[in-house]
Amino acid sequence: MIRNTAREIAVHLAYELSFTDKTVKELLDERLTKEYFDTLKDEDNIYEKAPGAAQTEYIRSIVSGVAEHAPELDGYIAKYAKGWSFDRIPLVASAIMRVAMYESLYRSDIPTRVAVNEAVEMTKRHRREKAAGMVNAILRKFAANRENMPPLPKGSPAQTLSLRYSHPRWLVERLLSLIGEEETEAYLRMNNQVVPTTIQTNPLKGTPEELEKLLRQTGAQVEPHPWLAGCFSVSGTGDLEQLSAFREGRFTVQDAAARLVATVAAPAPEDRVLDVCAAPGGKSFAMAMDRRDRGQILSCDVHPHKLKLIDSGAQRLGITSIRTALADAREEHAAWLEQADVVVADVPCSGLGIIRKKPDIRYKNPRDLAQLPAIQGDILENACRYVCPGGVLVYSTCTVLPEENQEIIHVFLSRHPEFRRETFTLPGPVGLCDGEATLWPQRLGTDGFYICRMRRKA
Repeated sequence: MIRNTAREIAVHLAYELSFTDKTVKELLDERLTKEYFDTLKDEDNIYEKAPGAAQTEYIRSIVSGVAEHAPELDGYIAKYAKGWSFDRIPLVASAIMRVAMYESLYRSDIPTRVAVNEAVEMTKRHRREKAAGMVNAILRKFAANRENMPPLPKGSPAQTLSLRYSHPRWLVERLLSLIGEEETEAYLRMNNQVVPTTIQTNPLKGTPEELEKLLRQTGAQVEPHPWLAGCFSVSGTGDLEQLSAFREGRFTVQDAAARLVATVAAPAPEDRVLDVCAAPGGKSFAMAMDRRDRGQILSCDVHPHKLKLIDSGAQRLGITSIRTALADAREEHAAWLEQADVVVADVPCSGLGIIRKKPDIRYKNPRDLAQLPAIQGDILENACRYVCPGGVLVYSTCTVLPEENQEIIHVFLSRHPEFRRETFTLPGPVGLCDGEATLWPQRLGTDGFYICRMRRKA
């Protein structure tokens, strides 16, 4: 029987990443459940029991880190695999070495000798005795050079940063053109760091002080957000959904940047609000909580199963002002024309502002991403019809690329003189904004986001 250790599980999932079409988050969410481990135990006799909260957090960190740094780690494997063809190394052996190298390079709590020794023994336990010698040789060479790793190949800033931080060169080049070398490196570095979870207090169920006390009683590390009231950064919680405070609806999980969309929308207590791309519901929830559950919010999505997520989330949070509707944001609904005081369009996007949470986003095909502005423009064109005279239209994305943000708004406003950007103020270091704001992770510590507020003439 293979021993049930967090490292074994991390290797198993890193191995799966070699051939699955799932994202890292999808794979981890699916695999790190008691039900899944019970299945493995019954069918394959691989694991004795599901991992605990601390082990789960370690596994998520390792598997996500291996995915983020795969090009760098594979480069070291190839460099030290003298006499072995990289393409012929068994996938499980590659996964074992990636995990060991990542632990050595990026986990100061794990000594290199421990990571190397365990990798060799693990290879043997996977019935790869012949490969164990190769793993041992490669990792020993790696360990011998641990404090003096070979320099990256010299090249352009884009080449160097792409390799050093494991981001595709096209994205690095685009960022360099937008924010320069120093900020690009800071942005890329931040994408590879472990991100604390940000939560928002539900004022319908208690105060921030009460929530902080409850979370600390569970042993979680809790830090008030430096500039956003009612928000906390939390870690050491294990599965958040298993906390009684979560089940009781005392908080919702939402990054500060996403939370600010509701702040910019700022619906009045009795305003009629339409959220055209609402799933999984975070922005609708935030607007409802801001208004103490008054008024009406219609939250829409094109996928029925996502509407169920909104309904269940609202029920957990004690929100009754939200109802859901199945709707494609690009298709007109005559009954909604000019009926909403506030329309929020958080459109599908490249997601390049949330790489630090979903690391495999960086590997999306840029040709596929090039199709998004047309979809975003269509949604905005349709959504604007639902805004009543004098009403507000908010456009947002979780990306930092102008072609999905400012350029969409520029084209829209040139076609719709009845709308204009409207100044708003955000808390903390953001401050006064002339109708739009790009939130950069390396500047604010948030996800990368774009938010624009527009007012229709009365």
